[in-house]
Amino acid sequence: MTCLKNFDSVSREYPLENIHKLTHLAIGAHQDDIEIMALHGILACYKQEHNRFGACVVTDGRGTPRSGEYANVSDDEMVEIRAAEQAKAAEIGDYANCVLLGHQSSEVRHLDFEPLTTELVRLFQLAQPKVVYTHNLADKHKTHLAVGLHVIKAIRRLPKELRPQKLYGCEVWRSLDFLPDEYKVLLDVSARPELQSALINAYRSQIVGGKNYEQAVIGRLLANATFQDAYAPDAHSRLSIAMDMTPLILDDHLCPRAFMRDILRATSNEIDANLAGFLGRFAFLR
Repeated sequence: MTCLKNFDSVSREYPLENIHKLTHLAIGAHQDDIEIMALHGILACYKQEHNRFGACVVTDGRGTPRSGEYANVSDDEMVEIRAAEQAKAAEIGDYANCVLLGHQSSEVRHLDFEPLTTELVRLFQLAQPKVVYTHNLADKHKTHLAVGLHVIKAIRRLPKELRPQKLYGCEVWRSLDFLPDEYKVLLDVSARPELQSALINAYRSQIVGGKNYEQAVIGRLLANATFQDAYAPDAHSRLSIAMDMTPLILDDHLCPRAFMRDILRATSNEIDANLAGFLGRFAFLR
C-alpha cells in the first residue's frame, strides 16, 4: 500500500470511495503510534467486508531518536524511512487507507495550527467513521496530547449527525490501568497475536534504533488482561485499555481540563476510600 502523503491530493491518488468505507479510524501523532494504540480497530476490521480501518498520521517523524545503523540518517531520509514503514504496516494490517499529513511536531503543538484542523475536519467529513482512536488526555508525550486535543477540536466543528459514535483515548506513553474501572473502556485484542507482532516489527528503524516496542507493547497487553481483575480468572488473553473521551464530542462546552480533573478526582477518591477502610480502625497508622 502507498500511504497518501498529501491529503489535498486524495482525489488524484486515492479513490474517494475507499475513504467513505471507513468504520474505524485511528489518528496518531507518529508512524507506529497507530499500531501500538489502535490494535482493537485493526483487528475488528482485518479482512472484513463491512468494517474497514483507516489510519491518519499527523507528523512526519523527522525528530525520532536514532542509533545503530540509523545513527547518521538525516531528518529528510528518516521521513522517507518512516513513511515506508507506515505503508508496510498498513499493508500487513489490511488498512482501507492510510494518510500521512506530514506536519512537524513544533507546528502540531500549537492548538491554533489551523491547517491541521482543516485537514482533520475534511477527513472526518469524507470518512464518517463510527469509532475513532487517538491519544488519551493523560499521555505524557506533548505531541500526543496535542494531537488528541486537535482531534476533539476538529470533531466539534462537525454537525452532530456527522460525529463519530465513540472517541477512545488510547495507551502509548502512559498506561491507563490507574483509571477507576468505571472510566475504563476494555478493548479485547486477544485475536491474531502473530499479526500484532508483525505490525509492530514493521518499524525496524525504531526497534533497531533502541526501542524494544514489540515486547513492551505485547507485555502491556498481557499485563492489562491479567491485572484487570484481582478476584476473577482472566477474561481475555490480551487487553487494551482506553479512556472514553466521547463526552468531549457530545458536549462542546465540556473543557478537557475539567474532564480530566473529574477522572483524577475519582481516582484519588477511590484510593482514599480504600485506605480509609483500614485506617479508620487502626488509629496508630494515622
